[in-house]
Amino acid sequence: MKVFCDALASGKYIPTKCANKTVNGGQNVSLPISWIDIPVGLKSFALSMVDRHPQAKGVVHWIVINMSENARRISEGASQTNRLPPGSIELRNGFGTTGYSGPQLNKGSGSHEYLITLYALNVTELELGPVSPYSQFKTELLGKVIDSASLIAVFG
Repeated sequence: MKVFCDALASGKYIPTKCANKTVNGGQNVSLPISWIDIPVGLKSFALSMVDRHPQAKGVVHWIVINMSENARRISEGASQTNRLPPGSIELRNGFGTTGYSGPQLNKGSGSHEYLITLYALNVTELELGPVSPYSQFKTELLGKVIDSASLIAVFG
C-alpha cells in the first residue's frame, strides 16, 4: 500500500492554508490524502496524523476511522464535512476538538514533522466514539491491521 498527499509543496511541506487558524495565513484546511495498492482482505481504512517533534510529545492532529473499503482518497478540506469517505468518523484530536487541526508551532521550536499513517483493516468498523483518545485508537488497532503506509509532512 502507498499513501500520498498532493498538496505537499516539494513533496513534503504542508502549505500554510492547511495550518491552524492561529498561524498567520492558516485556514485549517485538512490535507488531501490518497492511496493505492490495496491489500487483499481489506474491510475498512483508518488514518492518523501525529506531530513527531520532541516538544509536541506526539500530539494528534487528525484521526479518521471506519472509511469504506472502496475509499481511495480524502479530499482537501473534507474534515467536518459530508465529503469524507462513506462511513467515516473523525475522532477527537490532541487539541480537544473533533476532526482535523492543522499545524501550530510553539515559538522558536523550528520545523515539525507530521507522521501521516493510513491503516488497512480486516474489520468493517472500529468500536470507537468521536471522543475516544488516541491511546484507545492505537489499542483498538491491535490485531486488525493488514497493512499500513506512512508519509512525513513538514511544517515550519
